[in-house]
Amino acid sequence: MNLLTEGTSVWVPAILILVGIVGIVVPVVPGLLLAVLGVLLWAFETGGATAWTFFGVCLAIYLAGVAIQFLVPGKRLRQQGVKTSTLLLAAALGVIGMFVIPVVGFVLGFVLGIFLVEQGRSRDRTQAWARTKHAVRAVLTSMGIELCAGLLIAVTWVVGVLAT
Repeated sequence: MNLLTEGTSVWVPAILILVGIVGIVVPVVPGLLLAVLGVLLWAFETGGATAWTFFGVCLAIYLAGVAIQFLVPGKRLRQQGVKTSTLLLAAALGVIGMFVIPVVGFVLGFVLGIFLVEQGRSRDRTQAWARTKHAVRAVLTSMGIELCAGLLIAVTWVVGVLAT
């Protein structure tokens, strides 16, 4: 197979998968979803049982990654006393921060949001900062899980391309 003459059946999905993986680290695009959509496009253009089987495997990796990325950090946060409402308010402040301070605004807004909510809830700065650190670790864990799932999708897709 000559990859240079494959047309869009390989290159467009490859770009979608790559942009999706970058989107996991730089939360501008829905990273993992974009990666699996790239594999779907490839399976649709390639056709055949093998391509669709590899897409099914990638879809299973996607679903497992999404489930694990919410279950594992969420459990740890509940153990530390961080409520879901705190994370939702922090995410809202993160979105606002994204528009106020480009590039790093989401992260700064998110961290500030957690700290402010926890500070208001407990009136204890030390406890608020400890819970903020736990929440940031949980978000990084979630991103790590998503990144692993994205890389597994990419590797599975490459194996699928070589197998078809």
